[in-house]
Amino acid sequence: MTSIRFALNHMAAPSLAIEDFFALARSLGIDAVEIRNDLSGNAILDGTQPEVIRQAAARHGLTIISINALQRFNEWNATRAAEAQELIDYAGASGAKALVLVPKNDGTGCADGERQANLRQSLAALKPMLEKAGIIGLVEPLGFEICSLRSKTEAAEAIRELGAESTFRLVHDTFHHHLAGEAATFPDLTGLVHISGVDDPAVSVADMRDSHRVLVDADDLLDNAGQVRALLQAGYNGPFSFEPFAAEVHALKDPAAALRASMDYLSARV
Repeated sequence: MTSIRFALNHMAAPSLAIEDFFALARSLGIDAVEIRNDLSGNAILDGTQPEVIRQAAARHGLTIISINALQRFNEWNATRAAEAQELIDYAGASGAKALVLVPKNDGTGCADGERQANLRQSLAALKPMLEKAGIIGLVEPLGFEICSLRSKTEAAEAIRELGAESTFRLVHDTFHHHLAGEAATFPDLTGLVHISGVDDPAVSVADMRDSHRVLVDADDLLDNAGQVRALLQAGYNGPFSFEPFAAEVHALKDPAAALRASMDYLSARV
């Protein structure tokens, strides 16, 4: 049986201080984590120095697989370039291996031709910045209908056109894969998988939002188990990182027990 390499995104327990979050991962036998720059009152937004993060990760024996994320990466301008450099510098100093790149998700830049051109402009600008720092760019298409980059196929085409397969990888997010309705997967170009489930039968696919994203269990409507199994069988051997956004998950008194149950559920199905 193929085993799943689980990882933990700080969104799984966003109220935990970074040290406690790292301890949670270790308690689950997980050795890879993702830190975020969108958690108020927490690292990175609280001003925690990257060296502090690096030392804490080393103490717990953890690899920081990514910082999540540079937002609106495919809207390239001076502001974005400055944000990108700041996050790349933080990634390097904290020991993070990669930076997640999230596209515009507000209904703009979606026109055919425009979105592909914007994507190529941003990737071309980011490529030398990332390569200089030795950081991987993880491109994460979002399945929402208003998103300017929904298709992993379009992302893969742009990466290959630039000859940048060693600089950029794809994020396969099981939630966004389901929403986008795109059958294609790119296991050879995938650097990270985000996993979360939806268990509310009353919500349509078009109405699914981050607030619906829970831990994966037997009620999952997104076929996480099937997606994980297919990726493993196709040769993907990278991490599968829990990224639930639902308030009810964040409010759990014992996140370790819930995460362990979800790990057991998925492990039994691959």
